[in-house]
Amino acid sequence: MSNDLKRTLNLADSVSVVAGSMIGCGIFIVSADILRQVHFASALLFVWIIAGLFSLSGAIAYCEPVLNIKEDGGQYIFLKKMYNDLIAFLYGWSLLTVIQTATIAAVCIAVGKFLGIIFPCISSTEYILDLSFFKLSSQQLIAMLVCIFLTYINSKGIKYGVITQNLFTAAKILSITGIIILGIFIGCNYDVIAANFNNLITFSDITFANMETIAVATVGAIFAMVTWNNITFISSEVKNPERNIPLALFWGVIIVMVLYVLINVLYVFSVPVEQIKTAPEDIVAVVLMERIAGEAGKVIIALIIMISAFGSANGLIMTGARVYYKMAKDRLLFRNLAIINRKTKVPVNSLLLQCFWSGCFILFCGNYIELLDFVIYAALIFYVLTVIGIFVYRRKYEIEKKVNNIYGIFFIVIGSFIIYALTLYKFTNSIKTLFIILSGIPVYLIWQKVKSIKTCVK
Repeated sequence: MSNDLKRTLNLADSVSVVAGSMIGCGIFIVSADILRQVHFASALLFVWIIAGLFSLSGAIAYCEPVLNIKEDGGQYIFLKKMYNDLIAFLYGWSLLTVIQTATIAAVCIAVGKFLGIIFPCISSTEYILDLSFFKLSSQQLIAMLVCIFLTYINSKGIKYGVITQNLFTAAKILSITGIIILGIFIGCNYDVIAANFNNLITFSDITFANMETIAVATVGAIFAMVTWNNITFISSEVKNPERNIPLALFWGVIIVMVLYVLINVLYVFSVPVEQIKTAPEDIVAVVLMERIAGEAGKVIIALIIMISAFGSANGLIMTGARVYYKMAKDRLLFRNLAIINRKTKVPVNSLLLQCFWSGCFILFCGNYIELLDFVIYAALIFYVLTVIGIFVYRRKYEIEKKVNNIYGIFFIVIGSFIIYALTLYKFTNSIKTLFIILSGIPVYLIWQKVKSIKTCVK
């Protein structure tokens, strides 16, 4: 076995990882739930623009630690250098126990969910195993098989994971672009536009209570964009990372932001607000494609969403395992997770652990929206901590390259307000997620104690 990762990803590959990890199934689903909360078409677009600017400002702010912290490990190592081992461990712990693995589970569940549009026998209510204490639906089985298959592909070497990522990223960007172009020429309806934009957001509507509602509604849009940081996890496998990672962050987020805003413009230009709110299974894209292409549109959009979810899951699986590998190298997780296969040059044990825990979410949770709440609350806490840490790091060390403060401040303010609103309006799930994060503290203390005992024995 070897403990060296290999630099194989160029700029195009890196942009593909950023955009491909971000574009999953959220863009096709969450707009219905957002609109039920904010009510107006103009507010829906406002939410997506805010989410896009929030993600872009965060990605630009992250360029500073990328340029100044040379050690591999991405956000995990940023937190370690900015704060201490405990904060870094809590991030890695949260990534393993909820952020990355629950996102993988949610996206794999989405593959099964939309395959069910083509094959109705695949459903969350169609059980292939029904015991008194456990049920396994055909949808969960498909999700498990997708998770295992993609883990297997990535275990064969990063080149296979990158090839898969590039193919699916290209396919889904072209597919979404195709929907937008088709919608512009066929789907847009003047009467629908006039009705949907009869009520516009005015300054009198911007009250603190309304901003709280918008903050909670933004969760779905942020979930559809949240994984742009994953490229930092595989920085040790990117060629010329000081140049390529910042460029990948910027262009990857820009591409996704533009596509997401445009497709939501198409939604509200083509489909009445009430039909968006009541879209079957919240799949607004199905309603849109039915208006454009009839019944065939349902099959087309199901295939596009499966391609998007499949590609997103691949990117998440490929990148997440590198964090557990780095933690193990730092002796903050089991040493076996730091083993790199000599032939494939990937951390196979870390991939297997990630697959196992994602599978647990698939089997014992299986609820897309609930997983979304868990992921966003935990992810936002560490995103905000990392951007605050940029200013902490500046006070600790002399740094050569700085990013304009406006990006970091905007990200911190918006992120903190969303965390506050989620805590207030989704208290139960927020507390559960906070408990998972804080449960890492005793684990860390026990781990440190065991490590010190082993050192003394030696």
